[in-house]
Amino acid sequence: MKITRKNIIQFALFGMIMLLTFYTLFQKHDIGRIITEIQQMTVRSIFCAVLLSVFFVSAEGIMIWYLLSALGNSCKVRQCVSYSFIGFFYSGITPSATGGQPMQLYYMKKDGLPTSDSSVILMIVALAYKLVLVVIGFGILLVWHTPLCSYLKGYMLLYYIGILLNLGVVLVLIGVMVFPRILLKIAFFLDSVIIRLHLWKPSKIRRQRIEHFIDSYQLAVEFISKHRTKLLFIGIITLLQRSSMFLLTFVIYQGFPLGGASLWEIMALQAAVYIAVDMLPIPGAQGITELVYQTTFTEIFTAQYLVPSMMVIRGINFYLLLIICGGVAGWAAWKQRNAKQ
Repeated sequence: MKITRKNIIQFALFGMIMLLTFYTLFQKHDIGRIITEIQQMTVRSIFCAVLLSVFFVSAEGIMIWYLLSALGNSCKVRQCVSYSFIGFFYSGITPSATGGQPMQLYYMKKDGLPTSDSSVILMIVALAYKLVLVVIGFGILLVWHTPLCSYLKGYMLLYYIGILLNLGVVLVLIGVMVFPRILLKIAFFLDSVIIRLHLWKPSKIRRQRIEHFIDSYQLAVEFISKHRTKLLFIGIITLLQRSSMFLLTFVIYQGFPLGGASLWEIMALQAAVYIAVDMLPIPGAQGITELVYQTTFTEIFTAQYLVPSMMVIRGINFYLLLIICGGVAGWAAWKQRNAKQ
């Protein structure tokens, strides 16, 4: 796959935001002290955190393999896991994680998998991901609203917005499945309105992509109606996948000489941070994630371990994963290039 101007801009934007985030963090804190505090952590906690982060990405690959097998496609688990690593990398460097699924679809097509099957599977995985996140978000609100407000403080509004945006995505995805023709007309109407506002030019290719998007979801409806029991498995794996990232924060908490906070409390707060920043149009939600984390976990990690814990958690569940997944994506690109020669 060739590196385009768009790719260069995406990498540059990601790098600028990353450098700005690091500069803002280290400007007010002593790096030497942060390193000293991190050195107090147990090796076991770091090792377990890395395993959880790898499971988080790999779980999607297991779901892709399971659904491909249900559709009669022969594909190795290792190959499917590589698709999830590729998806994580491109999601991490693009705003609102928009680059992940297109790149997954690209490599699945190059490996000879039917585009229709791949589209359906990625759509079901995306729907399960968003649906689980919405359920968790509303669940925390119902049983833990007052404490959550006291922890999130001014970022509570961002949490509400995060839930509503994810709910909106879920409703759109379900709506496309149930009322495909109606939503197609709405999409074409919005397209014509935007053209009249001169925000973009008329495009037959764009309209064809919209139609393909709708048709793919109709195939997803057929799959769901025939494989309802398999969707339960996808739901369970997705819940475990989500929970692994929330559990990671508790594992890091246990690695520091701290105590007093419960497993439920820390996992609920990490889930809240994730929901609050999930839909923001910033590559990797860099900067805002750190700000929300510092406000939310001030009482949990105390002033002494707040920044060190954040550096370890973000370092493992995002930057380390991004490096690993980037390596897999690079290997996949190299493999594709050699296959053409």
